[in-house]
This record gives sequence, C-alpha cells and structure tokens, in this order.
Amino acid sequence: MTLSIQPGSGPTEQLLAHATAILELQEKIRTRKAQLRALYGAGLSALFAVLAIFVATVSTWRTVDLAKVNGIAIPLTILCVIAFGVFSLNENVREPQDRKSVRQLELELEIAEERRLLQASQLGVPVNQRQFTYKDSLPRELEQLRKEAQHYRRIHNAFQSIIILGSLGTTTAASLADNPGYLKWLTVGLSFAVGVSAGFTGYFKYRERSFYLQQTADAIEQHATAFELGISPYVGDEEDNLSKLTQEVESLRVEQRKREQQLDQPHEGRDGTV
Repeated sequence: MTLSIQPGSGPTEQLLAHATAILELQEKIRTRKAQLRALYGAGLSALFAVLAIFVATVSTWRTVDLAKVNGIAIPLTILCVIAFGVFSLNENVREPQDRKSVRQLELELEIAEERRLLQASQLGVPVNQRQFTYKDSLPRELEQLRKEAQHYRRIHNAFQSIIILGSLGTTTAASLADNPGYLKWLTVGLSFAVGVSAGFTGYFKYRERSFYLQQTADAIEQHATAFELGISPYVGDEEDNLSKLTQEVESLRVEQRKREQQLDQPHEGRDGTV
C-alpha cells in the first residue's frame, strides 16, 4: 500500500496520514480474512459433503436406504459447490492488489507502523508523546492477543471433541463390528481421526499457546487499568508512570515471544537434551 503525503504537509498532517494508512490496512486485513474464510469454508464444506455422501453410499450399498438422507444432503452439497464457485469467480476477477494474502497485508501493516515511528522520531517528537502513542495502541494489542488466544482455544476444543467423541464411537463401533461389516470401516476412520487429533494437539500445543496469550493479554490490561486509575504501582508522576507502563508492557511482550519460541522447539530442545 502506498502512502500519499502532500508536499509541504506539516508534521501533524504527515503523522495523521500514516495513522490513516494504518487504519485502512487494518480494515483490509479484516475484509480479506472474511473473504478467505468464506472461500475456504465453502470449498471444504463441499469436499467433505461429497466424501461423506460417497462413503455412506458405498458402506451401506444395498443394506440401508439413504433416500431420505440424500434428499437433504445432496441439495446442501450442491449449494456448497455453487457457493464455492461464486466465491472462486469473485476471487479471480479481483485486482491483484485485492488478492494479497493476509500475511502480506500484515507485513504491510507492520511496515506502516514502523514508518510512523520513524516519522515521529525524525520530527523530534518528545519521548513522552511517543510513549502516549504507544499507550494508545494497547487496546489494539489486547484485541490481537485475545483473538489469537481464542483461535488456538477453538482449535484445541475441536480436536479434544474429536478425541472424546471418536474414542466413544470407536468403542461402540468395535463392539458391533461383527455385524454389519461396514462398522469396521467406521472403527478405522474414528481411530484414525482420534490419532490425528491427539498428535496435532500434542505437537502444536494449542492449549498452551491459548493460555499464554490470554495470560499476557490479562497482564497488559491489568497494568493499563492500574495506570488509568493511578493505583499501585503507578502512584507517581504521570511521566514516570508512563515510562514504567511502557517498560512493563514491553517486558510482557518479550516474555510472550520467548514462550512462543519455547513452544516451537521440539521436546528434546525444551528438555535441554540433544
């Protein structure tokens, strides 16, 4: 995204132009996420629906009449396929700059924020004013941390649900596997789903990632609230409190990054062994 600053603009106008560019990029990221969710959601729904109909038809061929079920499943599958086709067509007709990935837009957002900071430092903005700007950005930081925590929490809960329901379903299907035969395939499928879910949960540690993100967000919010209310440890002068708040928040962010790096390491690395 190119930032347009009129020649001869004053320092305030230049900083406002950077802030406007940042807000526009944030809105683009939200819109792009919604577009990709709709596209991939429709595609995956159509794929899973087709596979489910195929597996159910093959497994119950000439043993169970699925006419009533197919009367509902097939139209829903067709709707998913049509929706995926419409979303794909819209994706293809968009301009190249409108087809950027979320990661590219987030990178542009980070660059835009760095540009604003560089512009502020070149204009000789006092440190306390930059700290006030940093404090004003804390709500967006909290929102981002909580969104990521909720994202990982949802993934963890989904895998845990598969593990619980799959384990119960596997036991039930195994006890009935002698009659009829298609329950054996159901047992295999459920066992595979349970194994995959347990493996992903153990390797990527979604629960721990969600917990640490939420913990960091709560700690930052606690410091921000204490600063606003003037309670301990922010009982001194406003400039000292602002400096202390900036230092505490940065320490929490550094600690969070270290936790993420630790979670990304294999078990051997975390245990200190090779």
